[in-house]
Amino acid sequence: MPNELLNALPAAALFALVTTITPGPNNTMLLASGVNFGLKRTVPHVLGISAGMAILMLAVGLGLAQAFERLPWLYTVLEAASIAYLLYLAWKIGTSSSVQMRDGKQRPMRFHEAIAFQWINPKAWMMVLTAATTIHLHASLSLNAALMALVLVVIGLPCITMWAAFGMSLRRFLANPRWLRVFNITMAALLVLSLYPIVAHFFA
Repeated sequence: MPNELLNALPAAALFALVTTITPGPNNTMLLASGVNFGLKRTVPHVLGISAGMAILMLAVGLGLAQAFERLPWLYTVLEAASIAYLLYLAWKIGTSSSVQMRDGKQRPMRFHEAIAFQWINPKAWMMVLTAATTIHLHASLSLNAALMALVLVVIGLPCITMWAAFGMSLRRFLANPRWLRVFNITMAALLVLSLYPIVAHFFA
């Protein structure tokens, strides 16, 4: 194993641990999904997040970051879409009122939806752009991105699963619709608060 990889791997692992286990849009939604739908039904959401992060990391390594540098208005469009969609998700979470809804109107996020969501997730973009520019596992940008994508999956998957599992553990305490309503509104508020950095940058 090259010395460059050995030297940078601890930093990459620590970066992946800190960024995937701390609160953000993904983990807030996983916590809410664990409460409302249980861990088993939330598994596609969990796997979609990991797959989406890996794909996004690879895309940045293949030149997407350079495209944003040349066409900064594209990133502005991304920020606007992120704000709109996260507000919509916050509304969906905040208006959930009972566990185990299966009527099609209330359901956990699907695998492909979780993958797509990473493209408008501001924290996901912060993570991959920071990793691409500060962590050097390989001299090749594309191979560096591939290795970092692997680290994000290996470290991040158990971290985000913990959020969904914690949500599931709260289900019996939130069986009362009133307390569940309070929980969902709180999660919706936290999701909106997670938008603060991107909103501040957008209107700066």
